[in-house]
Amino acid sequence: MTSVAAATPASHDDVVRVLGRPMAYKWVVAIVYVSALFLDILDTTIVNVAIPVLGKELHTSNAEWVVLGYTLSLAVWIPTSGWLGDRFGTRRIFLFALAAFTVGSALCGFAQSIEQLIAFRVLQGVGGGMLTPVGMAMLFRAFPPAERAKASSVIMIPTLLAPALGPVLGGLITTYFDWRWIFLVNVPIAAVAIVFGWTYLREHKEPSARHFDPFGFVLSAASLALIVYALSEGPRAGWTSDRVITTGVLGIILAVVMVYVELKVDNPMLELRLLLNRIFRQCNLFSFFSMSSFLGMTFVLPLYLQSIRGLSPLQSGLTTFPQAFGVMASSVIAGRIYYRIGPRRLMTVSMIGAGLTVLTFVELQVDTSLWLIRAMILLRGFCMGFAFLPMQAASYATIPPAQNGRASSLFSTQRQIAISIGVAVMASILAAHMPIGAPVTDVATAMDGIQLAMGVAAALAGVGALVAWFIHDEDAAATMAARRP
Repeated sequence: MTSVAAATPASHDDVVRVLGRPMAYKWVVAIVYVSALFLDILDTTIVNVAIPVLGKELHTSNAEWVVLGYTLSLAVWIPTSGWLGDRFGTRRIFLFALAAFTVGSALCGFAQSIEQLIAFRVLQGVGGGMLTPVGMAMLFRAFPPAERAKASSVIMIPTLLAPALGPVLGGLITTYFDWRWIFLVNVPIAAVAIVFGWTYLREHKEPSARHFDPFGFVLSAASLALIVYALSEGPRAGWTSDRVITTGVLGIILAVVMVYVELKVDNPMLELRLLLNRIFRQCNLFSFFSMSSFLGMTFVLPLYLQSIRGLSPLQSGLTTFPQAFGVMASSVIAGRIYYRIGPRRLMTVSMIGAGLTVLTFVELQVDTSLWLIRAMILLRGFCMGFAFLPMQAASYATIPPAQNGRASSLFSTQRQIAISIGVAVMASILAAHMPIGAPVTDVATAMDGIQLAMGVAAALAGVGALVAWFIHDEDAAATMAARRP
């Protein structure tokens, strides 16, 4: 398919005065977006660590709904965020989303029952679902295509640091402080970001965002929420249970109907026609397999460290934390060599390296040196940084600026499904070999499950490398122009 031609962006070299000092406006957008994205991602991983404590403190066996309620809320609001930002203004919607996330965080910190906590997490999800797509659209409008690699290196900071820091911070809080601080820690940082954004961000609307698409909203929200629910419940309740089959099948049917409807209307909620854009489609496919592998292994390794090795959440988080350093180091290098090498080779080689590194975990044993694990997780992070940065830089290379919001919604929807599928597959493998979240009695069988899950994560990385091999560098030429003569 031929690519959609990108419109010429307006001047991006304008300067604003921040606290009396001149600053390029694009960095104002980057500061606000990175702050919000960091909190959004951190919130997910930090809460996972606290689920056992929440169940005990609030006297419930349904504490997992604290995570599931947030995830389902994300699934409803991610697809709509692009249209909302284009229609009502990216500044207004982004600050509303950040405010909803902040208020939800504060209310979670003062919740007195599990019902209140789940309801407030749903409110958090309203904000969290819109933050990433709208913020990414703002960022890629502020940075011209030739600077997308630079913008992507900024995104890498929260995207990879937050998942690594979350278990460490969550372990510290649950061990030495009250669980409520898991939510309250968001409030002061988010409040500063809101004030900063309110003061310096500019409004942007798209005239093309006209009438609301009610059928697209209902179908996308219902189908994605049902699919995510089925994927989340499958490992726990069993894939043959009535509620998993019912919600999963109904979600797939509604998704098919949604695709049919959205391709027929003139101004759809989800602009699926953007997937005709070759580089955007291939980067979405690459993101699907790479994120499934990355987050799938990120789910498995803490269970091995805590359930089989007996490490505390804090010790487990410190063991996996080196991955963040690897990603940050390679992202800096990738940002400098991207212009010469291009996305195809960087993404292919990096995923081969990541897959081979994950494959070494198939030989994981109960007594494997923790220092060896730290070294291998550091190497894996180093490989992944070379994949994620060019993926972000190239994805929107030929997307017109007017379509950035819709493209961000599609990309974020795909990523949420990839995460859900990756975790569901790994959890199902582990559930067949060991109890998840309970003491392990048969260590040998549990290790079989861990090793099998690691093999699947490596295979997903291999598929990602294969997808990357078919990317055309010429499609991303606009993002590689900075250092060309």
